[in-house]
Amino acid sequence: MSDNTVATRQRKRLRRMAAQGVTRSTVIVHTDCRPALDALRPHFAHAQNAPILNTLVALVEKEITKPVNVAQVKQLSLFRYPGGKTWLVPEIRKWLNTLPYRPQRFVEPFAGGGIVGLTAAAENLADQVVLSEIDDAVASVWHTLLNGSAADVDWLCQQILDFDMTLPNVSAILTASADTVTKRAFQTIIRNRVQRGGILAPGASIMKEGENGKGLKSRWYPETLVRRIMAIQHFRHRLIFRQEDAFAIIQEWTDDPHIAWFIDPPYTAGGKKAGKRLYTHPSVNHPRLFESIMLAQGECLMTYDDAPEVHALVQKHGMRVERVPMKNTHHNILYELLITKAPRRAE
Repeated sequence: MSDNTVATRQRKRLRRMAAQGVTRSTVIVHTDCRPALDALRPHFAHAQNAPILNTLVALVEKEITKPVNVAQVKQLSLFRYPGGKTWLVPEIRKWLNTLPYRPQRFVEPFAGGGIVGLTAAAENLADQVVLSEIDDAVASVWHTLLNGSAADVDWLCQQILDFDMTLPNVSAILTASADTVTKRAFQTIIRNRVQRGGILAPGASIMKEGENGKGLKSRWYPETLVRRIMAIQHFRHRLIFRQEDAFAIIQEWTDDPHIAWFIDPPYTAGGKKAGKRLYTHPSVNHPRLFESIMLAQGECLMTYDDAPEVHALVQKHGMRVERVPMKNTHHNILYELLITKAPRRAE
């Protein structure tokens, strides 16, 4: 049978099916999801299956969008960080797997605790991960872990293991002059552990009760912190840390189409006071940030508080937005926004 005959029969078959309401669709499928698609494929051609398939879709959507329990996600960061993004890790994996390219660089200009960038590096989701943070205290930790020598890392680990978490010892560390980056890093880790909510901004108070009435010791897990440091050293070769302004980082690589940007600025849009209370450097020009990231060539995922001013910026720039439920430390369900660029039209 000739190729022309086969093609003709196929076209006639497709026309008959179209007349019955059955049409061909093209879908993008991850390799891990193909068995599920193959199992469902025979059921898509029959109209009577639509109700049960729609019910199945609703169940899947409910499962995918249910609140993320932070306690169930593997932790890599050393920080108890206000506004930390442990809850977002599954969403980041999903987003990166939908990109049309493997990122040569995954860039996080507002790194903070760095859990997202650490996960991208640990799971080899990008060739290189760039963390940037302007805050001196937070930067001292990343400088030590990612730019310091093996001796610097060993010194920090030993200080953590040897430290006796008592109020006098804490006071001595926090009031001491940290004249080296590694000493500042140790001081920052102690401050992050003992100040209420992990807040590093000036004026934060030291917690008194702690968990189960254990006071300062309730947030001190030296062996766990050292294990995290050692884990980071295993994939340190994929990590770069730079203490620079976020806008300078974005400008540097704005023309690179092989980058994936993760933008998580302090939540101060619309005059939010929480960001000003939680961060040492809370001031961000949010309209300028949206404009800058729209000019950048790579794909981007932004996270923001669910505020009207943010929705207005999303609409102005024609971006996509999704409200994602999450549980905070008090187990209340809150919503944050995941913002991405709209797909570019083919020229």
